[in-house]
Amino acid sequence: MSTRIDARFEALRAEGRAALVTFVMAGDPDLETSFQIMRSLPKAGADLIELGMPFTDPMADGPSIQAAGLRALHAGMTVTKTLDLVRRFREEDNATPIVLMGYYNPIYVRGPENFLAEAKAAGVDGLIVVDLPAEEDQELCLPARAIGLSFIRLATPTTDDARLPKVLENSSGFVYYVSLTGITGAALVDYAGVAEAVARLKRHTPLPIAVGFGVKTAENAVAIAQYADGVVVGSALVDALARSLDAEKRASEQTAPAVTELVAELARGVRGARVPLAPVKKESPFSLKATFGALARLWS
Repeated sequence: MSTRIDARFEALRAEGRAALVTFVMAGDPDLETSFQIMRSLPKAGADLIELGMPFTDPMADGPSIQAAGLRALHAGMTVTKTLDLVRRFREEDNATPIVLMGYYNPIYVRGPENFLAEAKAAGVDGLIVVDLPAEEDQELCLPARAIGLSFIRLATPTTDDARLPKVLENSSGFVYYVSLTGITGAALVDYAGVAEAVARLKRHTPLPIAVGFGVKTAENAVAIAQYADGVVVGSALVDALARSLDAEKRASEQTAPAVTELVAELARGVRGARVPLAPVKKESPFSLKATFGALARLWS
């Protein structure tokens, strides 16, 4: 069953570039500002949107995203309002893939079957549930896939070749490679190590590989987009939003632009990260020269 996620990665593969995957927290700093930011992300250059579901105990998240979740919760954000946000977005945009990212407790409390049906009806395309291991696929992963929702797994630097088959067994949409061992936004990326990890993952799965955790600048995004199928940016966007808030942690006129301007900068980097090879005509006597010239430009 093809999804918006599948279609988007297929289209980007045809373009010869990586996806820019942007994370924002639903309801941060308030519902209306959150919607204005969300609707502006595709125009700014986002290819996929990860929408965080605020939770009181986000164990995989660093201080920035924890603070974003608390702001959203204090503003009254709920699972119902998060799904309403997606539904409202879909009234304007039926193409951009949306992945809900969060923790299992709010889903369990709502009832997995009810949650999945509501998410599908709202226009959600996939789920990332960071605290639900592959051994519990029957809880949410398999029911989600049965109704056409992708279930996206995280792989980390400590996910070895013995563990990978289990992690990837029922994964769909794409694989989210966590580029560091730790919480979100906590360290800088080892690009050489990530390149090797992406190559290793591709030996195990045909799914696109998106890399996140630690991507802060356009330069970071460019470096990752050279070899990954997607670049995920979260903490940097949340930090940009936080810096724009007033003394009472409320949205200002600069809040939405602070996020979208950074997205636009990141998008320019991702789009320019790969140098396409010049087309070579077989009958041309300069084919070999043209090919090596293009390769020289690519690796210079």
